[in-house]
Amino acid sequence: MSDPEVIARGRFVRLVNDNGWEYAERERAEDVVAVVAVNENNELILTEQFRPAVKRTVIDIPAGLAGDTDDFAGESPATAAARELEEETGYVARSLTEMATVPSSPGLTSETVTIFLAEGLTRQGDGGGDESESIVVHTVPVQLLWEWLRSRESQSQLIDPKVYAGLWLREQYMSASG
Repeated sequence: MSDPEVIARGRFVRLVNDNGWEYAERERAEDVVAVVAVNENNELILTEQFRPAVKRTVIDIPAGLAGDTDDFAGESPATAAARELEEETGYVARSLTEMATVPSSPGLTSETVTIFLAEGLTRQGDGGGDESESIVVHTVPVQLLWEWLRSRESQSQLIDPKVYAGLWLREQYMSASG
């Protein structure tokens, strides 16, 4: 099996052809991580930010890249998840448990996302992301989440599927662990 042919390369992504199948790969990141974080008040911690690719604001769980800069080269997914959670939301977790690794869009990209469950949350700061991001943090009661998400959709915002997948994984994990 030969290496995919690079068709085009940008600063952050490249387009490759692998025996006739074209897809995108990240140029520098080693992994993508996402964090399901529910605080002691049973509120899900969500992020909101404008995403140029879809030209809309997207509601998501805290997520980001591992190893995408020289400062973070070689970091583990768990380390990246802890960093992204604090950077984006201001929360620090006592523990992080890896629940699943899933493809983000397997017909379009080689990217996979490792989803973590954060437990024992403590608010350490405001969040909001790094200097390249403008993130709004939301804490939404889990029992009101469906209605809250529907209201956001009615305002033309998009809901990232990691929100739904992450909550389902959390339910399965909590049921299995008693």
